[in-house]
Amino acid sequence: MPDDLLPRPGAGAAAPVRPRAVRARHAASLLVLRHRPDGPELLMGLRGARHRFMPNRLVFPGGAVDPADLRARCASPLAPLTRARLEKAANPALAHGLGIAAARELEEETGLTLGTPPELAPLAYLCRMVTPPANPIRFNARFLLVDAAHVSGTLAGSGELEALKFYGVAEALGFDLAEPQRRVIERLLAWLAMSAEERATETDMPVFRRRAWARE
Repeated sequence: MPDDLLPRPGAGAAAPVRPRAVRARHAASLLVLRHRPDGPELLMGLRGARHRFMPNRLVFPGGAVDPADLRARCASPLAPLTRARLEKAANPALAHGLGIAAARELEEETGLTLGTPPELAPLAYLCRMVTPPANPIRFNARFLLVDAAHVSGTLAGSGELEALKFYGVAEALGFDLAEPQRRVIERLLAWLAMSAEERATETDMPVFRRRAWARE
């Protein structure tokens, strides 16, 4: 057989197909902060073993943005600074929807409420996290913050989060936290160490992607 007719190595073999990255869903989590003489506390709960995403992990209340969140009514809109910071990586409808989603998930998962319709004005924007492209479940999550003085109700929720309570920051960090929760708490501690002026004039907000912090 002529050499030019001999099969070349790899001839006929299909080129490896790389799986397409799953699109990250927009999501919002809400840190409810309570000040105590021995330090700050955060409302967190344990996701049950049946959950596909971060089972058996201590997390903040939160979840994906629903289409209805983009148009839902509120008693007060996001504060101008919070909205402007969210809109660096979101259009105005999505920025509003992120605030609504944070309030809705808080009430569904914990029984605590920002009001009906919710008061979004007390929410502050802390940071954003994007799940790595290789993960089968991905979120483009914004972490918002509210002082516990602005929420009301009795801790109960839907049962989605177990061991639901206010955890001292040191206590929470003692758990086997997933990296997003640990990094967000570290960011919160840095935020708490800032003066009010420093917080108000922070121009580039932190975003955690590909396992590293950047600014946007």
